[in-house]
Amino acid sequence: MKQNNIKIIQYNSAYVEDTVRMWRESKERAISQKEIHSFEDHVFFLNNILNRDNEIYIATDNNKVVGIIAFNGNEINQLYIHNDYQGKGLGKKLLDMAKINSKGRLTLYTFEVNHKAQRFYESNGFKIIGRGHENGENLDDIKYEWVRQNEYYKE
Repeated sequence: MKQNNIKIIQYNSAYVEDTVRMWRESKERAISQKEIHSFEDHVFFLNNILNRDNEIYIATDNNKVVGIIAFNGNEINQLYIHNDYQGKGLGKKLLDMAKINSKGRLTLYTFEVNHKAQRFYESNGFKIIGRGHENGENLDDIKYEWVRQNEYYKE
């Protein structure tokens, strides 16, 4: 992955099908089960529900969607990276956007079966604060929290 080809832009519905396809493929690999919602429902969720309370950004590589993040000042709702682009810094770049735009504290949920995500969030300063969130997939969740450290006390 050449970093200079990747652009992070505000989500635009012109990218909906490419975004949903990438999101579903990434999620299915992460949790080892097929997406339970139809493609059409996923499109509707992205274009009509997720955008109500979240800023949504996508990462593109030559107009191919390779990442998505949806967040607000308090939580990260979604963060998915194309399977071929994982482990190369793109997730951290999107996560840092959410941190910078946060109120100093962010929470998020990840599936307990998604060990790769757990390592990623824990290596980026998130701590486990809860378990067992209900979700449509009927999988156990882990709730994470990140708190901005006081700049004066950095070591």
